[in-house]
Amino acid sequence: MSLPYTTNELMAVTAARLLRDKENVVVGLGLPQIAALLAQNTHAPNLTIIYEIGVINPEAEEMGVGVADPRLWYRAEHFTSFVGTLGSILQKGLVDVGFLGGLQVDKYGNINSTLIKTEKGIKHINGSGGAADMATWSKRLLIMMRHEKRKIVESVDYLTSVGYLRGYESRREEGLPMPEDVKIITNLCVFGFDEETRSLKLLSIHPGVKLEDVLQNTGVPLEISGEVKFTDEPTTEELELLRNKIDPQRMYI
Repeated sequence: MSLPYTTNELMAVTAARLLRDKENVVVGLGLPQIAALLAQNTHAPNLTIIYEIGVINPEAEEMGVGVADPRLWYRAEHFTSFVGTLGSILQKGLVDVGFLGGLQVDKYGNINSTLIKTEKGIKHINGSGGAADMATWSKRLLIMMRHEKRKIVESVDYLTSVGYLRGYESRREEGLPMPEDVKIITNLCVFGFDEETRSLKLLSIHPGVKLEDVLQNTGVPLEISGEVKFTDEPTTEELELLRNKIDPQRMYI
């Protein structure tokens, strides 16, 4: 089945639609940045985009290759710092949405971006940056990642950033604020979490993807009840904005 858009475009559009006007959102480079800019250019013109490094609402004319790329800072409304973003904004409870990614995510939305266990032993990765803080203090969490059986697992090899911890009310019982919502957007589907158990549940599969593809590439059993929905496709307006204004060099889409 040939679709008139890329999977990355679909993921960006899906994430953008979950953002609301006047929210404060912390993003990283790549699809989270693209999604936030798309929301700002459509239904959420008053969205405040905050980069972890401390750059707020820039008007970059080109996508940067890293958060320290000065092209990303062009005409920013405010400059603070990594500590400013985490301490003065995030830990004060002012962040509505935090975008996260990682090596692994488990059935309760916990993220590992620190190490993986292999047959040859433990392999250390770069860690979380500010992701642990974002997972703790953001009111809502959006996780974007590739969909592979080794990445969506029963239990993460290392708990870097807390989702719903052990499910149910375990996160609150450990003294951490409960997020209002957590969603995972992959290249195959969109996951949410059960309101009682806080365990992974399938919300929609992307057009052109079969349910069997999702089940075979997920390393944790999924309960499927009722008819599975398809993710809404991008509109012509959204695709034109992505391709001609937001990411014309196609660095991420």
